[in-house]
Amino acid sequence: MSNTSIADYTPTVAIVTGAAKGIGRAIALRLADDGFNVAVNDIPAEQQNLEVVAGLIREKGRQAVVITGDVSVEADVEKLVAQTVEDLGGLDAMIANAGIGAAGPLSYLDVEQFDRILAVNVRGVMLCYKHAAKQMISQNRGGRLIAASSIFGKKGVKYCQAYCASKFAVRGLSQSFAEELLPHKITVNTYAPGVIRTDMTKSDKDGDKHGSFVKSLFTAKEDAPDADPEVVASLVSYLCKPEAYFINGQSMSVCGGLFIA
Repeated sequence: MSNTSIADYTPTVAIVTGAAKGIGRAIALRLADDGFNVAVNDIPAEQQNLEVVAGLIREKGRQAVVITGDVSVEADVEKLVAQTVEDLGGLDAMIANAGIGAAGPLSYLDVEQFDRILAVNVRGVMLCYKHAAKQMISQNRGGRLIAASSIFGKKGVKYCQAYCASKFAVRGLSQSFAEELLPHKITVNTYAPGVIRTDMTKSDKDGDKHGSFVKSLFTAKEDAPDADPEVVASLVSYLCKPEAYFINGQSMSVCGGLFIA
């Protein structure tokens, strides 16, 4: 590989936040399939689900460590990175997947809820990037920073003000970090899912079709494309590979064409 590449070694250690279920769980398992030892993270209430994911990773012949914490709290993220390095020997890929959302009319938008969404979805990504990057720079072998944006981070829609704001912010944050970290051979990218069949896209307004309310926000019919979390996991796994060195500062849509930029 040429000396312009972002990584010229085999990455083996990843952190996945929000890994207890949904997209994060699928990413953790896919990375294990592709040769990574994985630190899985989520809030303490998800400890049991994290242990299940870790057990599945070990069944694949890879190492796994469970580290609970809140990504919006800097001390928790510092601990997450430090414990991963201690238990797994380093850090090659940080997948800042943890996120929360809410929907409702602007006139009923709760300020505390708004602040909490931005704290988890934006400050959480910043802290994961910050402390993972510090570790990767000290290792001097490149790395991957990857975060969850959304098609809601490419097109604002009604009723999702805080969530859209947070996912637009993740894109801007990632582009800025990508510029800054290029000399260290660390790429920074985001993935932008559409309607993925998880708890987050399920609404009591869906009727008989999971995700139909989310699709309606994009003026799409209820039979518009949706998919399982594994389709996102496959893209994230590719972005972690050495051959993905030429993809940097991008937000990759995984939405079946629901939104085309």
